[in-house]
Amino acid sequence: MNHDYAFSARTKYNCAARARPRRARTLACILLLSLSCAYSLIPAASAEENAEALRQQLLRRNAEFEQAVLEVTEGVYTAVGFGVSTVSMVDTEDGLVIVDTGIDQGSAKQVIASFREITEKPVIAIILTHGHGDHTGGFRAFYEEGTAPAVIVARDFGQEQREFQNAGLTIQKSRGAMQAGFLLTEEQRINNGIAKAYWPKRGGKAFEAGNAIDPTFVVSNPTQTLEFGGSTFSFHLAPGETKDQMFIVLEDRQVLFAGDNFYKSWPNVYAIRGTSYRDINLWILSLNEMLMHHADALVGGHTRPVLGSKIVEETLTNYRDALDSVFKQTIAGINQGLTPDQLVEQVKLPAHLSEIDYLQPFYGHPEWAVRSIFTGYLGWFDGNPTNLFPMTPKSEAQQMVLLAGGRAALMGQAQSALESGNAQWAAQLADHLLVLDVTNERARLLKANALEALSDMVLTATARNYYQSAAMKLRQAAEQHKTEKRDNQ
Repeated sequence: MNHDYAFSARTKYNCAARARPRRARTLACILLLSLSCAYSLIPAASAEENAEALRQQLLRRNAEFEQAVLEVTEGVYTAVGFGVSTVSMVDTEDGLVIVDTGIDQGSAKQVIASFREITEKPVIAIILTHGHGDHTGGFRAFYEEGTAPAVIVARDFGQEQREFQNAGLTIQKSRGAMQAGFLLTEEQRINNGIAKAYWPKRGGKAFEAGNAIDPTFVVSNPTQTLEFGGSTFSFHLAPGETKDQMFIVLEDRQVLFAGDNFYKSWPNVYAIRGTSYRDINLWILSLNEMLMHHADALVGGHTRPVLGSKIVEETLTNYRDALDSVFKQTIAGINQGLTPDQLVEQVKLPAHLSEIDYLQPFYGHPEWAVRSIFTGYLGWFDGNPTNLFPMTPKSEAQQMVLLAGGRAALMGQAQSALESGNAQWAAQLADHLLVLDVTNERARLLKANALEALSDMVLTATARNYYQSAAMKLRQAAEQHKTEKRDNQ
């Protein structure tokens, strides 16, 4: 497997990225770029082999999500593969402490049934590492008859959802369904990179924290300690994937519950469903603090636990160093005046980190992290004055049509790009045609084919899901328009 390729969906499409016209160019330039791209593309057989290698790599990931209740250490168990996130149980003298509750009631009830094969003790406390719905959706299932467990959350719990609600944003729900692959069939999905393919009833709303959660204790200080059933739990505010994140250390058994600040994949520094800036600098500081506890076991928010103090230390160190390297390289590039498009070509993980399996971009992607850092600090303007007041997409598309010699010629260029293996360029050309006529059936289907080809060329499951979901919608729209035209004749 070529890991360098796995880290960059652009590796085989660099010339397509260079070729994207931001302003009017000469027809000769377009033709030259078409020729140069054709010569730089890999052979079709090699592309197919690479696509199959990526598919096999994702298939091997399914071992991480095989349904099981794993004994982390004495009296500590973690359920994996029931929904999409881990659910842990700590057995104390007085009862059970649950850490995170899964994505929905159905999967949570299955977890409880499995825990009940180990112990019948009551649930006395529920700890939620952060407000994402895939960790809180099963909350009520752990309220058994006659029990009133304590509920512990961090300050600003559910902050991400509130930001969306306060702004009146809803698009993240439909984008979330595309990112997660909820619109796809079993045949189209392999897994979600850090979880098995799963279809919650709430769809894109599954990422939201439940409204029924009423905490009894809010961790407001950087570090606080609580005791349950004779066991001491230390709580540490640890912004990272979310601002309301915290990690928990079970002190007497040296187990660290990391929430979504760790799982076995390049982290989701930017979620393509849409998020505000996830501060990598703070995330790095949180990982530093985790390392200070010298835990014997590390339970992430997804994927199987990491066991053994030396392995835990090595894993967290590499995770921190990878984030730190990307952050520092990006900031250095920004200070040199590089744009986001230039930065993603330059920023690379050090060789000793790029080959590590749990740093592969199964879920998040380094390129998205680089872009997020840029916009998080500097906003949308990339520094190029040409982009201060750019042409509208329609005006640019009209110019492209003129340069190509008409819409039919532009369609021909897009088709040729796709047939020669340059799916990225084909999709971009199809976008111009669709801006001018959103009902253009040929352009819709061509873009759908291009997106499906792109999905085969990337390891990141969320990108694959989004490509395929968008392709499916384009095909549905083309078919619907075709039916409407037939009915109106």
